[in-house]
Amino acid sequence: MSTAVVHSLWTTAADPISKIETPKIEYGQLSPTLIVIGAALIGVLIEAFVPRRSRYYAQAFVAVVALTAAFAAVVALAAGGYGTTKAHIAAMGAIAVDGPSLFLQGTILLAGLLGVFTFAERRLDPEAHGNRVDSFAAQAAAVPGGEAEKAAVKAGFTTTEAFPLLLFAVAGMLVFPSANDLLTLFVALEVFSLPLYLLCALARRKRLMSQEAAVKYFLLGAFASAFTLFGIALLYGYAGSVSYATIAQVVDGRITTADPALANTMGNDALLLVGAALITMGLLFKVAAVPFHMWTPDVYQGAPTPVTGFMAAATKVAAFGALLRLLYVVLPGMRWDWRPVMWAVAIVTMLGGAIVAITQTDIKRLLAYSSIAHAGFILAGVIATSRDGVSSVLFYLAAYSFVTIGAFAVVTLVRDAGGEATHLSKWAGLGRRSPLVAAVFAVFLLAFAGIPLTSGFAGKFAVFKAAAEGGAMPLVVIGVISSAIAAFFYIRVIVLMFFSEPSPEGPTVAVPSPLTMTAIGMGVVVTLVLGLAPQYFLDLASQAGVFVR
Repeated sequence: MSTAVVHSLWTTAADPISKIETPKIEYGQLSPTLIVIGAALIGVLIEAFVPRRSRYYAQAFVAVVALTAAFAAVVALAAGGYGTTKAHIAAMGAIAVDGPSLFLQGTILLAGLLGVFTFAERRLDPEAHGNRVDSFAAQAAAVPGGEAEKAAVKAGFTTTEAFPLLLFAVAGMLVFPSANDLLTLFVALEVFSLPLYLLCALARRKRLMSQEAAVKYFLLGAFASAFTLFGIALLYGYAGSVSYATIAQVVDGRITTADPALANTMGNDALLLVGAALITMGLLFKVAAVPFHMWTPDVYQGAPTPVTGFMAAATKVAAFGALLRLLYVVLPGMRWDWRPVMWAVAIVTMLGGAIVAITQTDIKRLLAYSSIAHAGFILAGVIATSRDGVSSVLFYLAAYSFVTIGAFAVVTLVRDAGGEATHLSKWAGLGRRSPLVAAVFAVFLLAFAGIPLTSGFAGKFAVFKAAAEGGAMPLVVIGVISSAIAAFFYIRVIVLMFFSEPSPEGPTVAVPSPLTMTAIGMGVVVTLVLGLAPQYFLDLASQAGVFVR
């Protein structure tokens, strides 16, 4: 008798199992991300099995090949129509393959490639004990200034783990803007944040400052992740699903039947408003919008400069992509709720970043506040809530990422006995000592300022035009005022470089290897091409400006 009961229990319990779907993964459409993750895992194995003297070359080679192959895969997908006619949801609803995700993935991969070039630079610092050194600590685990660190420097060790860490960060960033459910979004957030926390702590010079920057970034990032996760839980309670499409349908009132367990909470507007606010807050932290920007100047200043350049460019691209998808795909039905809040955030971000930047005396902190102001300008395009708004944001992000990596690559060249000379007073008269480097940096500063014939002007014009057409004219006026304030401190640096007397004990300009030259050269070329002939790229961004639902 009892066996029969047990048997019937087993059969009734086992019945629904036959209905579990077989996983269907479109490997070809996920190939950019899979290539980068595969290369990152190979990088981990290189650290474990390849002799120390060969690791640098092996890691740099693997990273460059992987990012180039992944970019080729993105181009192939776009050419195959996956950005337009074949756009769809892949990986059982977890990943969206559409125009914005392919455009942003391509931008992130190019930023990662230029980041690898600056990571691999080994000619700027003087040789230590006959060994070439890069920007990263000889041994990350050694106490700064301790015996272990001195022994590591003497032995010629280098932290080649930086390359697989960069690849893991890029892999997370590729998934982040294309995530189509909240759990995938959160996993991608952690996958790209954790390597960045580590990379910020690896500076060879000023190690204590670097470690302080990493701890600040980690603690504040952990808070932001916790807010995001809490918001995800509340939205799940509201909609009974973590899928973007389902949440959007519940918001619009097209789905009302609830899971019995969630019958009491489903459709509760308080859960929706608080959950959406918390997730948006986590994303605004990543784009460094005021008032979630506190980490930016300290982390930008303390992290190794190649890491700062990569992080400033690629993180903004990934986080704005995720923010656009959240607001345009999940919460378009709440536009009247989130637009006024975004207006306020955009205004304080533009003005706050521009005004505080005027007081800065360190070039990396100045660029950090500049990046905060740029987050405000990009938010103006987000607020437009139109197709032009999406495409203008995509174009701005592509233009901004090249200018940023180029500018930070130039910062690595100006050096004195203590390493990089980042205090503005050291840059006085740089135009007379090294006209070419000063001229290149001036081009990047003019692009940041949005001067015509640079990519910055084309990007700002596109974003402000979309915002004005979307009914946000007052925001555009404030944006133009902020741009004028920001132009003051960019021009001030140019005047300092070209019209000040160089001090006799001023810094020297290091001659970089072809790697950094390539990163800076690419930055200049893209800045000028997008400024002089932006139409093709604006059209490309416009074609890519439609989200799949």
